[in-house]
Amino acid sequence: MSACVRVVIVDDHDLFRAGVRAEIKDRVDVVAEARSVEEAIAEIAAQRPDVVLLDVHMPGGGGAEVIAATLAENPQVRFLALSVSDAAEDVIALIRAGARGYVTKSISAQELSEAIVRVAEGDAVFSPRLAGFVLDAFAQEGAIAQTGEELRRLTPREREILRHIARGYMYKEVAQQLGISVKTVEAHVSAVLRKLQLSSRHELSRWAHQRRLVSWD
Repeated sequence: MSACVRVVIVDDHDLFRAGVRAEIKDRVDVVAEARSVEEAIAEIAAQRPDVVLLDVHMPGGGGAEVIAATLAENPQVRFLALSVSDAAEDVIALIRAGARGYVTKSISAQELSEAIVRVAEGDAVFSPRLAGFVLDAFAQEGAIAQTGEELRRLTPREREILRHIARGYMYKEVAQQLGISVKTVEAHVSAVLRKLQLSSRHELSRWAHQRRLVSWD
């Protein structure tokens, strides 16, 4: 099956593209090369490859721009980032843009060929350390979304009191800050605990700190 996988190589270094082509040409069909965002978009539109082997940073933009310009017209094309960068922000940016995988340029020729085939088949492929970046990023996004949903259960006044409790204020201090009675503060805290399914103000404070809401306004 690997011989049927049609590939476009996108990288602004001529020597690197030539080296990659030489290493993988016996396992996949390299149908075109491109050295810039504009060339990549044009070649992908013309060739309609199965997989685009894509550098992250190039003159005139980067891999994310290529993906954004391509997927609307050619959603069947799959992208595998191949970069010297192993920075978390680069990995996450390419995956959010639509890449199916991200590997570093330290990968062997055989591993790269196998990664291309796997991406063509619909798998997600990452160099081992990079997979953790993606999992952490999407787990954090999920936690943020869940926290937002939980906060929407609270009234504006309850959110205000939650902020004060998270900062360590006592009920009397919260009452003074907001110009309300201590009993009213206690009633609001009880409502917040019930809605968030917590059992004490200490749990409430820990809940807010874990979600980094202490400075939230």
